[in-house]
Amino acid sequence: MSKRLSGPLSPNEIEDRFEEAARTLRRLPDDKPQGYFNVWPAIVRTTWEIMAMERQPMKVWATPQSIDRMEECFAWLFWLEPEEARVVWLRAEGMRWKPICRRLGVSRATAWRWWATALIKISHRLHADDKPRMSKPRKQAS
Repeated sequence: MSKRLSGPLSPNEIEDRFEEAARTLRRLPDDKPQGYFNVWPAIVRTTWEIMAMERQPMKVWATPQSIDRMEECFAWLFWLEPEEARVVWLRAEGMRWKPICRRLGVSRATAWRWWATALIKISHRLHADDKPRMSKPRKQAS
């Protein structure tokens, strides 16, 4: 995955950014109450107890920078038609083409065309926003 800091992004880089956004969204904590907790001190375990314990999977949390990039990708989705945005997001989540086509009721060629068109639209829009604006020349005071 390329990490460019400036300049317009290519459709492939935009695809990578959407995949990163989907991963970031999965890494965010659930939106539910914390539940029960206790205020007892932590149990001090011996080395043998620690070695005998089952391994706990470590949760990798989203970084603030990845959350910012995710929010930027969400803004890009508003530039698209609803079906294009849906296809782009489903592909970013890793869904294969067959379930996407079944869900949207279109052929694979149509779904792929929507996806490719959406990435190109975003790329062109970003490229247009990146160009310097031509300003009118100032009148010189005489």
